[in-house]
Amino acid sequence: MAQTTRTFVGLDIGTTKISCIVADLNGSNELRVVGVGNAPSEGLRRGVVVDLEKTVASIQRAVDEAERMAGVPVKGVTAGIAGDHIRSINSRGVIAVSRKDNEIGPADVDRVVEAAKAIAIPMDREIIHVIPQEFIVDDQDGIKDPVGMSGVRLEAEVHIITGAVTSAKNICRAIQRAGLKVNDLVLEPLASSHAVLGPDERDLGVALLDLGGGTTDVAVFFEGSIRHTAIIPYGGANITNDIAIGLRTPIDKAEQIKIQHGCALAALVSPEAMVMVSGVGGRADREISRHVLASMIEPRMEEIFTLGNKEVKKNHFAELLGGGVVLTGGTSLMPGIVDLAEQVFEMPVRLGAPQGLGGLSANVADPRFSTGVGLVMHAAQVENADLRERRPSAPKIAGFDLRRWFSDLF
Repeated sequence: MAQTTRTFVGLDIGTTKISCIVADLNGSNELRVVGVGNAPSEGLRRGVVVDLEKTVASIQRAVDEAERMAGVPVKGVTAGIAGDHIRSINSRGVIAVSRKDNEIGPADVDRVVEAAKAIAIPMDREIIHVIPQEFIVDDQDGIKDPVGMSGVRLEAEVHIITGAVTSAKNICRAIQRAGLKVNDLVLEPLASSHAVLGPDERDLGVALLDLGGGTTDVAVFFEGSIRHTAIIPYGGANITNDIAIGLRTPIDKAEQIKIQHGCALAALVSPEAMVMVSGVGGRADREISRHVLASMIEPRMEEIFTLGNKEVKKNHFAELLGGGVVLTGGTSLMPGIVDLAEQVFEMPVRLGAPQGLGGLSANVADPRFSTGVGLVMHAAQVENADLRERRPSAPKIAGFDLRRWFSDLF
């Protein structure tokens, strides 16, 4: 392998599946997917580890498959974190510019972000990300990078994402038990946004909903910055449970029925279409109308979208989201889902799949891989920012040093 090639690995530890994506960045700065591995996820519930050994085994299966395809050993990964323990807040910091000539330097940016980070956080919670939204220099707002500007007073608006220390530790422990190093831990909706949102959508304002198996992740962007994040503790697995109970059929059969015949909007299904349902415990198979199946799925999907809409509406610029709503994640592949989302959100809705990659990008051009691809893109972005930081001319990217946190944990 040439010296110029750098390899990045994204590990999406989901409730229903674990996917590992290996990508490399060649000399021409093109990110190419070179390996993809998938394994059914066992040991997680709603994005949180509940059985460590099963999670470790699932991680190893997904990573082995990706290693075989890529022909590259995987040592360190950028992993995703979700779960309904995630909380986010917007905070503000203010400092006086230190230099005599009032020129703002990278150290001032660091100080103002530190000031914004100084909020009361309970002992059992830990900061995962501190993302600067905008800077304000002497009442001039909307500044993305204030380094080199003149001013007396510097303010920063930041988005702080916190999670339960134990949940983050357990994910790290599972990855380490699988023989891998955790390079970084990234909030999953933030990762998905790298893969499916364009810069124009972020500027106009957009709400991203990642419809996973155990959770639905929400991220709201406006004027290029993330404004709100939330995790809703419902996903595709809840729909499968509803079908299993409603049709009195085993969970695995309910999952098959959902994938093959499910529809999120009953109005789109003809009452004549029939579906064969397996009985439980040796009972005879029977037929039901596909319309009945859709009328079981629709209320649950509507509930998820209503909760998502409530999260989006927590922002005062919810009415200004010109980019509408983007749906991604495995559950978004269900027919009728875009139509139902448009009814609930009363905004244009589109499906989002990963774009802008080379190599085996056709293998991951699917909403199910949005988080995994986004983690790889995030890792590449962070490394490029670090390289720029080493050059004296470049501004320091303000953010929370997770690597230091990991070394403190263990």
